[in-house]
Amino acid sequence: MRRDIEKELILWKSQKGRYPLIVRGARQVGKSYLVEAFGKTHFQNNVVVNFEFQPQLKDCFQSLDPSEIINKLQLILGVRIKEGSTLLFLDEIQECPQAIMSLRYFKEKMPKLAVIAAGSLLEFALRSPDFKMPVGRIHFLYLETLSFSEYLDATDNQNLRQFLSEVTLTDSVDDVIHKKLLELLRLYLIVGGMPAALEEYLSSNDLMNCQRIQTALLQTYRSDFGKYAKISQHKYLQKVFDAAPRMVGQRIKYSNIDTDTRSRDLKNALNLLALAGVVKPIYLTRASGLPLGAHIDEQKFKLNFLDVGLMQNSCGLQGRLSVEEDFMQINAGAVAEQFVGQELAAYSDKHQQGSLYFWAREKRGSMAEVDYVINIGSNILPVEVKSGKEGKLKSLRMFIDEKKSKLGIRFSQDRLSYYDKILSIPLYMAEQMPRLAGSLIR
Repeated sequence: MRRDIEKELILWKSQKGRYPLIVRGARQVGKSYLVEAFGKTHFQNNVVVNFEFQPQLKDCFQSLDPSEIINKLQLILGVRIKEGSTLLFLDEIQECPQAIMSLRYFKEKMPKLAVIAAGSLLEFALRSPDFKMPVGRIHFLYLETLSFSEYLDATDNQNLRQFLSEVTLTDSVDDVIHKKLLELLRLYLIVGGMPAALEEYLSSNDLMNCQRIQTALLQTYRSDFGKYAKISQHKYLQKVFDAAPRMVGQRIKYSNIDTDTRSRDLKNALNLLALAGVVKPIYLTRASGLPLGAHIDEQKFKLNFLDVGLMQNSCGLQGRLSVEEDFMQINAGAVAEQFVGQELAAYSDKHQQGSLYFWAREKRGSMAEVDYVINIGSNILPVEVKSGKEGKLKSLRMFIDEKKSKLGIRFSQDRLSYYDKILSIPLYMAEQMPRLAGSLIR
């Protein structure tokens, strides 16, 4: 299945002064498949070094000299590695910190050789206190789970994605198309964006088989605990991991995770899961200026889970999603809020890690909370994921008035519309949000 980020890889390949590239992202989101498919399509040959399956290859990186490294790899693997025609892919690179450090010398001494690295739990290696990051000599790309738009491509609905990319505020979406997209969205909320789960659904068209793959993926993340935490920490990781899917959309209070565990232990577990990419914190921002991350309160946050499919599996919501027409209300709207957060991250700048923020006013008698805060250029905009009743828009309007925002955005199952500074976008058009909002704030 094709990923949108491949466009960034093609652009990287065409650059004269390109840097070695590290593809980052959570486990099982498709990093290895992406790079190998790219190498086979765009290079004469693709040499893969997997440090997890071939630990003996770590010895090739005892020297940081690219010429020595390449000579050793050629002899051991029996391959030719040529500048200009070979992609060297260093997979599971977190297993060999020396290989990460060698990337700077590939840039300096062998700049014409295309080198891409990736790895599960790479973030832990990069943050190790004894690790020296080759700053300024490597670039990064961040891969998320498949977006709804990528799901449309994978399910042979590219024509619908193209159609949505051309819809304007003056257009009306035909009722048949609107219902078709809502039904596709319902399926996406069940299947999710994990490549293995989607691949199973595409091959078998069986949601039960898809559910089994999701359950296996959740167990894989539990099995990873031993790779980045002491055994004594596993029980805390388990508590947070189990609680996170059902707490999507809520302010996180450690006492709601487990009343008998110290907040310090749960906080540490949550930070580890965030590093692993399993959860994504959504921090409270004052939204007083850009960047939004400069105005946050780290003590006040919500969570998004890695994937909406895994989230609903963990919460046991498949049955309701398959029959309930108003999926905005399922789990108190948490599924829709998870979906929108996931979409915002998926369509953000691929060269930096996507961050999510929300806003709240906590004055007595004037409480308000907005699900997400984004910026389009220099414009800071509030985003609500609500059913659309007027009472639900109170916080959105309060933000617009207080922050002098040009408009607010509401995601729902309703059709596309704009009235009285509220841009209402159907959930299935999340990819088009920057384009549609941008047309109104020029």
